[in-house]
Amino acid sequence: MNKVPLTINGAERLRVELHQLKTVDRPRVIAAIAEARSHGDLSENAEYDAAKERQSFVEGRIKEVEGKLSNAQIIDPRLLDADGRCVFGATLDLEDQDSGMQVTYQIVGEDEADIKAGKISVNSPIARALIGKFSGDIAQVQAPGGLREYEVLDIRYE
Repeated sequence: MNKVPLTINGAERLRVELHQLKTVDRPRVIAAIAEARSHGDLSENAEYDAAKERQSFVEGRIKEVEGKLSNAQIIDPRLLDADGRCVFGATLDLEDQDSGMQVTYQIVGEDEADIKAGKISVNSPIARALIGKFSGDIAQVQAPGGLREYEVLDIRYE
């Protein structure tokens, strides 16, 4: 399996989620299955079916998170020697060349991406266009609405 790039915060969030799944969600589902079983006939027991479906989801998510953590390549942006280049984990201040609007994004792993929090996936078109750029460079991004240009104003490794 390929390495999964994660920031330190992203890896910690996955560890917290895994702990929640194993210590809270899994026991809750097991209890719900036991309760539904106590109601008798399982062939027409909607509570039992729902609990089994929830158990399947929880177990699948546990397996998925464990896989991601075991294959994680945890990157601390503060320790990068990127010589001022835009790299994974970097926080960027950008200016849209058409509108003049300024935005700040951090390039993170797929599981951490949250555009509302200013975190974009390393696999997104904008991040791919920005990787390797320096302050002052212009990145051209092919967006659904057409070609967009962003000037890199500042790059930080926080």
